[in-house]
Parts: sequence; C-alpha cells; structure tokens
Amino acid sequence: METASMPGFVRTILWIIAIYYIVKFLARLFLPVVAKKVVEKAAQQFQQQQQYQQQQQAQTNKTEKPKEKKIVGDYIDFEEIK
Repeated sequence: METASMPGFVRTILWIIAIYYIVKFLARLFLPVVAKKVVEKAAQQFQQQQQYQQQQQAQTNKTEKPKEKKIVGDYIDFEEIK
C-alpha cells in the first residue's frame, strides 16, 4: 500500500483541472449544436401533433349531423300566483 505523497496529490489536482477545462471547451463547442437539434425535434413533434388534431377535428365535423331545431312556439315567462 502506498502512502499519499505531495507530488501525487499535485498531479491529481492538475488532472482534475485539465479534465474540467477539456469538458468545458467541448461543451461550448457541441452544446449549441445539440440544443438546436433538440429544439428542431420539439418543433417537428409539435407540428405533427397540430396536424393530427386538425385531422381529428375535420373528421368529427364531417361525421356530425346538424341538429334539427323544433319550433314549438313562443316562450312565455309567467309568475306563479298563490
């Protein structure tokens, strides 16, 4: 079993810092591209959903028959007399 040494500790800290900056650089490079693709996919799904809803609404409008209104007479409001 090795004991902890100062050069090993410094080397570990330097590796952690190097990895942090590499990840930060790659995130700045690729994150905008990934975000753009996510937004485009969400917009495409939203558009497909809107088209599906419009088709469903058009189908229900075609199948519904207009209800016939029966004209019985004039409505007369009255008060009850005791």
